[in-house]
Amino acid sequence: MLTVIATTEQPFEVNGRSTQQVEVDPAVGAELAFGGHRIAVSQDEDGATPVLTVRRVEAVSESAEDRDIGAAYSLKGLLPGKRLSAWGFTLLVLFAFLALPIYSYMSAKPLAMQADARRADGFHADETWTSGPLSVSHKALNDDCQACHTQAFVAVTDNACLTCHTKDAHDHISDKARLAQSRGAPTGMATMQRAVAGAFNRPAGRCVDCHTEHEGAGAMPATQQQFCADCHNGMKGRLPDTKIADAADFGTAHPQFRPTVIAGMDGGKPLLKRVAWDAGLQENNGLKFTHGQHLSTTNGIAQMVRRMPGQFAGKDALRCADCHVADPSGTRFQPVKMEESCQSCHSLSFDQIGGTTRTLRHGEPAMVVADLRAFYRGTAPSRPANLSGMARRVPGDAALRSTAADYARAVRFYPGGADSAINQVFSKGGMCNDCHVVTRGGTAQTAGFAIQPVAQNDRYFRKGWFDHKAHVQSDCADCHTGAATSNKATDLLVPGIDGKGGCRTCHVGGEGAKLASVSVKDPVDSSCAMCHSYHMDAGAPWVPKNDRKKPEGQNVAVADRPRFPVKLH
Repeated sequence: MLTVIATTEQPFEVNGRSTQQVEVDPAVGAELAFGGHRIAVSQDEDGATPVLTVRRVEAVSESAEDRDIGAAYSLKGLLPGKRLSAWGFTLLVLFAFLALPIYSYMSAKPLAMQADARRADGFHADETWTSGPLSVSHKALNDDCQACHTQAFVAVTDNACLTCHTKDAHDHISDKARLAQSRGAPTGMATMQRAVAGAFNRPAGRCVDCHTEHEGAGAMPATQQQFCADCHNGMKGRLPDTKIADAADFGTAHPQFRPTVIAGMDGGKPLLKRVAWDAGLQENNGLKFTHGQHLSTTNGIAQMVRRMPGQFAGKDALRCADCHVADPSGTRFQPVKMEESCQSCHSLSFDQIGGTTRTLRHGEPAMVVADLRAFYRGTAPSRPANLSGMARRVPGDAALRSTAADYARAVRFYPGGADSAINQVFSKGGMCNDCHVVTRGGTAQTAGFAIQPVAQNDRYFRKGWFDHKAHVQSDCADCHTGAATSNKATDLLVPGIDGKGGCRTCHVGGEGAKLASVSVKDPVDSSCAMCHSYHMDAGAPWVPKNDRKKPEGQNVAVADRPRFPVKLH
């Protein structure tokens, strides 16, 4: 006997009956049905060996009658044939996604020639061609495809971009031949890709090569590092006259920083100069201030801080934030003001009347001289007591005459004391000389003294973005490592690219590039776009255009206008 058992809950047929278990006598025989297969059980001629014969049963016979019956009882009989369906769907796709969009585009094209004309609201068939929503910068053009796509089946041209971007177009577009030369000839597969793109009217060097659209409704995506490296990696070899150093990746191939420092003064305006960074770089801003002296925890300044109330209560020394206050964006710091940050220690008071303290004018040397002269001219020495009407007199007037003569002499020469006071204020140890560089050669209004103008540099890296707010978790000394020990007012304390406090301490370059010589605890992937932008301004990085606050004249560069309205040498 043969025992057949279903291993699952699915039954099988034995001689037309459904079951999950059966015993079959090969001598008697039976037919088992499993789906489209039949197994005939029989016995061999020797009468002892079971024989299993397996055959496949066709789902539908090939007879015309059976085919007609199958078609009548299925959807196949209601649908057109495969060939007709294929042609029908092809024509439908061409009509819906080619003919209708072309008609929609051509219908609206005359509106593009009218200044205030716009397409009607609602769905337009040519919208089916879009590959995704526009970025925030161009969201106002959602219903105006012709603003950029000026010609059918022609890729967006630079002229379409310049129709709107007349004032903020970067100087990359001023000389396209030079731009193409800087990129170099393609090699390998890139050669074929360039040829195919050119055949479809997509020449290299267009705005949209870097500024991609239809990639999401957020901000326009940052330019990929490879787009920058295509030109800037080895560019010096292709453009020998360029002043731009080669760069490919911040972590492995980036030149040393070139901070913009104050090189001198032109009247009252600072002359700014970009110089190569090094550890001993100096900048003369007109002050004698030293960070090391003010950040010390053991000298007299620290002792003074411990005794001062108000904002210094509980502190054992000055902190960076006591003088350096971030601007509203947090990107950089506001200029240090004497009245807010210095005067609590460096007092300018010279007289007190009742409860009112008179102070000298800060930043106005001529007014300092005038105030001191007026003070000494309008006052006189205190009158001796023995010259008053209530004084007791002693016999003889010799002593009285001597006192009167001395007092008269003091009254006569007292206004001349102004010159001594003025010299004291401007000379070594005086109020002004403590902090400022004072020289001779001034005018009569300033009693011959001249004070070097003070210029505070609020941005050293003007070709790149740096955001202090993004580094709020770090301590100031992590980057400005020499501040606490700097005893020269001219020390430039901005970090370089390498070394202690350098940017590569954390920033390892784009796409996870690592430096072999630097151990980075918490590496930060830093592509070109993290610090560089075509459309850089004085604000915070990556702020939406409508939210930017910048003075007129500090717009981004065009071909014939410098990027920053300062005099660079």
